[in-house]
Amino acid sequence: MQEQIPPLLQADTETVDAGEIEAEMLAMEEAANGPPIEPPLPETKQSSLQEKTNEPAESTPVAEVEAASAEESSAESAEPKDCSVSQEETVTAEETASAETNEAETATTVTEEETPQKTGGWAARLKEGLSKSRNHMAKSLASVFGGGQIDEDLYEELETVLLTSDMGIEATEKLMDEVRRRVSLSGLKDGNELRQTLKEAVRDLLSPLEQPLAIPEGQGPFVIMMAGINGAGKTTSIGKLAKYFQAQGKSVLLAAGDTFRAAAREQLQEWGRRNGVTVISQESADSAAVCFDALEAAKARKIDIVLADTAGRLPTQLHLMEEIKKVKRVLQKAIPDAPHEVMVVLDANIGQNAVNQVAAFDEALGVTGLVVTKLDGTAKGGVLAALAERGIPVRFIGVGEKIDDLRPFDTEAFVEALFEDEQA
Repeated sequence: MQEQIPPLLQADTETVDAGEIEAEMLAMEEAANGPPIEPPLPETKQSSLQEKTNEPAESTPVAEVEAASAEESSAESAEPKDCSVSQEETVTAEETASAETNEAETATTVTEEETPQKTGGWAARLKEGLSKSRNHMAKSLASVFGGGQIDEDLYEELETVLLTSDMGIEATEKLMDEVRRRVSLSGLKDGNELRQTLKEAVRDLLSPLEQPLAIPEGQGPFVIMMAGINGAGKTTSIGKLAKYFQAQGKSVLLAAGDTFRAAAREQLQEWGRRNGVTVISQESADSAAVCFDALEAAKARKIDIVLADTAGRLPTQLHLMEEIKKVKRVLQKAIPDAPHEVMVVLDANIGQNAVNQVAAFDEALGVTGLVVTKLDGTAKGGVLAALAERGIPVRFIGVGEKIDDLRPFDTEAFVEALFEDEQA
């Protein structure tokens, strides 16, 4: 039986009793009635070697994970209740924990931004975004300017086209008066010649709306308060505006003042992460208190621009309109002349109803600028002509979902995109 001991066991006979091994081998052979089974000693030693080999590889990541967990726990336990400080630390922790993810998102964003510019930049995106409005108007105008003579019937058809393009009654009347005046002065006879005349009249009507937002240098935080109904795109517009102002070399801070809508705070924080911007927020807090803390933080950090989000509300919800008035009053306690800009965000899909919304918010807050979003999803691009009735500047227009699809309103570019290729 001694001869059947494998070489490995023979090498280990100095440390293991041979008699015990032989007895164990005999018992195992009788039980299994098969070939001899190697004793467990080599397996034990091999297992020990494997454990020793694996120990260094396992110890390093475990230590790192424990250290990271300790750091996070320490940060959470030290987090104060003050909105401005707690959010700063939260953003820092999130940025540290997801640095690689943010870098990948940034790379994706840059790629998306560069692609349109290679295909024509903003002018091309604007033309594409207004395609529904342009096609609707072009098709309607083609039947009006069909080569017939300029007479009252033609004028009536043209007036109908303008009204169905959501330009509103007042704007349509102004345009028709201007077209008639220009036809009389130039002596036009052919309907085809009215195209350029109408285009110029629309340009003149919209020109007063083009007033780019001017932000003074070195005068402390410039506070922009955002308002509008639910679903107009306020929070998304804030994220895009943050990117726009950053591109101008401005430092930006966001205030998550929409404390009513579910996930509004998280949505704004995501925009903050994308842009590398601090978001001041607090769960279940008062909207005015969050905005106040944001302004205090902005003053302490010498931030250039504060974008304050607010909850969406209908002008008919009087208690909510009173609440947004309170937000404005509280902002003035932090900075006496704040907010420096009150922007109402409008969904272009609502058409002429936008005029009523602007009137209601203007009465409550004193609106100083408009943002018209989702122009790419509607044929109601004529809504800007209807807004000319109020005389409030259109600061920005949006024609897409990408982060740079919100740009300052340019009358010339807008009219060219609206009327281009209409003869096709």
